[in-house]
Amino acid sequence: MSLVQASSDNVAPKPADEAAIPVPQPAPPVVLMAGWKKPFYMAASVLLFVTQGLGMNLVNANIYQLQGSFSATAAEVSWLSAAYMAPYASLSIALFKIRTQYGLRRFAEFSIICFVFAAVLNLLVTDLHSAIVVRALSGIAAAPISTLGFLYMLELFPPERKLSTGISLALMCTLFAAPIARIISPPLLDLGGYHALYTLEMGLALMVFAIIYTMPLTSPPRAVVIQRLDFLSYLLLATGFGCLAVVLTLGRLYWWFEAPWIGVLLAVAAGCLALVVAIELPRENPMLDIRWVLSGPNLRMAGVLLMFRFVSSEQSSTAANFYQQLGLLNDQTTKLYAIVLVASVLGGLFCTLLMTTRYVSTAHLISLVLIAAGAYLDSQSTSLTRPEQMYLSQALVSAGAAMFLPPVMASGFKAAMARGFPFIVNFLAIFLFTQSIGSLFGSAMLGTFVTIREKFHSNVLVEHILLQDPLVAQRVSQLSAGYGKVITDQTLLNAEGLALLSQQVTREAYTLAYNDTFLAICVASLLGLLVMLLHQAWLRLSERGAAELNASAAVQS
Repeated sequence: MSLVQASSDNVAPKPADEAAIPVPQPAPPVVLMAGWKKPFYMAASVLLFVTQGLGMNLVNANIYQLQGSFSATAAEVSWLSAAYMAPYASLSIALFKIRTQYGLRRFAEFSIICFVFAAVLNLLVTDLHSAIVVRALSGIAAAPISTLGFLYMLELFPPERKLSTGISLALMCTLFAAPIARIISPPLLDLGGYHALYTLEMGLALMVFAIIYTMPLTSPPRAVVIQRLDFLSYLLLATGFGCLAVVLTLGRLYWWFEAPWIGVLLAVAAGCLALVVAIELPRENPMLDIRWVLSGPNLRMAGVLLMFRFVSSEQSSTAANFYQQLGLLNDQTTKLYAIVLVASVLGGLFCTLLMTTRYVSTAHLISLVLIAAGAYLDSQSTSLTRPEQMYLSQALVSAGAAMFLPPVMASGFKAAMARGFPFIVNFLAIFLFTQSIGSLFGSAMLGTFVTIREKFHSNVLVEHILLQDPLVAQRVSQLSAGYGKVITDQTLLNAEGLALLSQQVTREAYTLAYNDTFLAICVASLLGLLVMLLHQAWLRLSERGAAELNASAAVQS
């Protein structure tokens, strides 16, 4: 994303040789936006984020509802999400260089045309196979839209506030689409199923089309930054990220050790990423500076971002799957997700306020405390828990999630800009890897943990279910009594009662498994909080020691 003002895209870029580091043209004096334009640009940014996010979340929010539309299993419908994420996971890295070399105006106009085309193709889908192909194209077309959402939000602010207020508000907007998708899905599915969902997406795409052509962005400096070897490096990187995205989306559904193609994709991903490292290390002007990416501060930042993605999956995947396991559909959780949406706004606004003070680092600590508290409350759930009992816990988690990312992204972006233009691409690689692949990894690991714990609890519960137990026999009789008028055979009637009892045992086992998962997220959040507090204490002690050494050296001199 561009944070500097510049001249028109019509100025031809200066050539840069392979070895030289490309330097954009110097920017002219900053011209602040007129006050009356700011609400329109902010609304445009929100609309861009919601449009792009709905394309990603409408399928995720309706996996089970779409089985009927495509006559497919839940695992088969999940290929729609995998197809979307495979190209989306890495495309923003290439788009940054394309935007820099060919100009923001051309980039925006071409991107929105592709997005509208992909939205129209969704309406032509007739079966699962064609839907998977179209979802992959939608993932490619949606990647530039989120970038434009950031740029429209940053356009409002002067340079000194882009990396504080601007980034905080933009990241807050990225959280809106997931709850909105679950709020609007029930009436849309009632109207027209799958096609109704994507008729809405096409309508939003056309609105965004009009916005981009009538509300231009300030064009950043242009420079020749794409080199021939970048094409090979990016193709290998995209293949590696794409394979990882597919594996992490579908691995727990097909199970990790059961489907041979999972191992094949992992091997391809490892090979492609290893080739990227081998190509980029000896280059004088690499697309990715591997040494800088793997430096200590960047690894710490990546660890913090991965930890956040792990704990924030409490709401995005774990809690949502828990509702489905209890038989709660989207139309029964509408109020809950409305509260989640409001809490995200409040958390994002509070983080924006902190970003303008010297207490920026406290946003991380407050965020982890809120997520830990919400996860602990959720860990007390039972099979009788309903959305009303989770209003507070989910509001805490959503507010905490809105407060975590802005300080990390702002500090990382400042460090990258201080090193020079090429390092922005490296920072984007770290950030995108932790947010796209990291999000999928968190959801996959938590989903796998739920499955393992469910098997454990099922074995424990089944051990105590014996027909010789009078209480068990009484429960089987009670469950089968409702079928007594239609099933006269006593053996079949008892079998029906046992089947119903087995369903109850499975439900209770899943409830216990999700409680274990929520508790694990709570513990992970608290451990992260402890590590951050120790790191802050270490920094304070180091600064105090350095100040004392400087003072003693000044006295001696």
